[in-house]
Amino acid sequence: MMDILYFAWVRERIGVPRERIETSAKTVSDLVAELCGREERYQLAFSDLSSLRVAVDQELSDFDASLAGAREVAFFPPMTGG
Repeated sequence: MMDILYFAWVRERIGVPRERIETSAKTVSDLVAELCGREERYQLAFSDLSSLRVAVDQELSDFDASLAGAREVAFFPPMTGG
């Protein structure tokens, strides 16, 4: 089982802050594809990956990052400093 966390507008588009899923995804990109296959709301949230950041087990990662052994994946918009 893996926890998927959604923040800011990603959470608003998907409609939940988190969910626990069973997945066979090998990479973050595989996970996104799997989620997009579930419902249109995921397709909307993940339509522009360049506007998203991802963290695997609380470490900033790329979409080609492996999910081997991962317990948590979080999706969020880029942080702005100031």
